[in-house]
Amino acid sequence: MKDGKHVILYIDDDQDFLDAVRTILESNGYAMAEASSAEEGLKVYKETQPDFIIVDLMMEEVDAGTNFVKELRAMGNKSPIYMLSSVGDNLSISTDYAALGLNGVFQKPIEPATLLSVLKAKLK
Repeated sequence: MKDGKHVILYIDDDQDFLDAVRTILESNGYAMAEASSAEEGLKVYKETQPDFIIVDLMMEEVDAGTNFVKELRAMGNKSPIYMLSSVGDNLSISTDYAALGLNGVFQKPIEPATLLSVLKAKLK
């Protein structure tokens, strides 16, 4: 929490998606921290201690998103982590996302109503 608002960390190498999600979050009373790489995401995570994390699956390196999640779990992270993927629904069907250390998967581009309902359910 920062200034009474839940902090959502969003990691994506596409600035357009970062900007779109920031608009959704901030207009609904959340604070957003952002990073454009998994490496930067770890640094921002340590600085902000976010309440919820969204990480893009496909970034600068093929496994950047999944490696980021493994690092967070090793650091003792307890915040929900959702992967954002252009293959989201297919990934949910074909992959045990919990085995990857994830709480769920969002389809890219993310539906504002879906994002907000998950946040409301997970951040009580």
